[in-house]
Amino acid sequence: MITVLPLFLGFLLDLLIGDPYNWPHPIRLIGKAIEKLEPVFRHLFPKSKSGELGAGMMMAVCIIALSFAVPVVVLWVAYKLHLILGLTVETVMCYQILAVKALKTESMKVYTELEKGDLEGARQKVAMIVGRDTASLDQEGIIKAAVETVAENTSDGTVAPLLFLAIGGAPLGFLYKAVNTLDSMIGYKNNRYLYFGRFAAKLDDVLNYIPARLSGLLMIVASAFCGLDFKNAAKIYKRDRQNHASPNSAHTEAVCAGALNVQLAGNAYYFGKLYEKKTIGDDNRPIDKRDIVLANRLLYGTAWIALIICMIGMVTVRWLI
Repeated sequence: MITVLPLFLGFLLDLLIGDPYNWPHPIRLIGKAIEKLEPVFRHLFPKSKSGELGAGMMMAVCIIALSFAVPVVVLWVAYKLHLILGLTVETVMCYQILAVKALKTESMKVYTELEKGDLEGARQKVAMIVGRDTASLDQEGIIKAAVETVAENTSDGTVAPLLFLAIGGAPLGFLYKAVNTLDSMIGYKNNRYLYFGRFAAKLDDVLNYIPARLSGLLMIVASAFCGLDFKNAAKIYKRDRQNHASPNSAHTEAVCAGALNVQLAGNAYYFGKLYEKKTIGDDNRPIDKRDIVLANRLLYGTAWIALIICMIGMVTVRWLI
């Protein structure tokens, strides 16, 4: 049961505290390390296709290795000093890896601005949580962007971290977050990162392959408990889960679209360029700002189910060995 405790307490801390802006956070440190190391590795390798591929791969390996090794050393020292200290440190680490409350907080800021009728304020808030261009988004586009972000990060910020924490504790959780952060910062298919960020983007696809599919299934179950349309969620998941350039992103978006009975995705601008994307879900009704609230309800329901399954799995494995 000891191995379960940091995960459970870390999850509760995340729900209670979230991610206060003025608190130091290791994920932000990983982001700063990526910013600092990118020009260094670009300078070390030739300015060619293969050079950029090599530079991006070597930088990613360094970031990932450090993100795994540092927690291993810190936890080893903490547990050596005292069991309670070790449990406390690992609990804090688990809390830092999860992002359920932060996702809800940031997406609900968009909802609050829309409630006030401040469309420009809503654009500014949604720009903080999405990668697409937001300057020309109308109200429908803003709501879609917020709902899609909540849906996609139900896997990236919740189920996947829980799964990696359950398998390998905080060190493996930080390894996953390092890959995820690398992908979010350099995994773009533009002129700057097409080759430099390719390794990080592909590795992120690999690590999220199982979590994305597990998240989709758990979201279908959660939609039933959350009073949403779970039958349509299952239908749209089966039909539209591949409607995305990413092999993983559409799984959770499809369930969310089906559960809410709305249509998500479609064409979007990134870095001033229009990208044609398939739609996900049926346009049964106009999307509404309240769908942001419902998407967060689905997020929380899925998070609790994932936590329970991970804890049962950890206890079962510990009992078997």
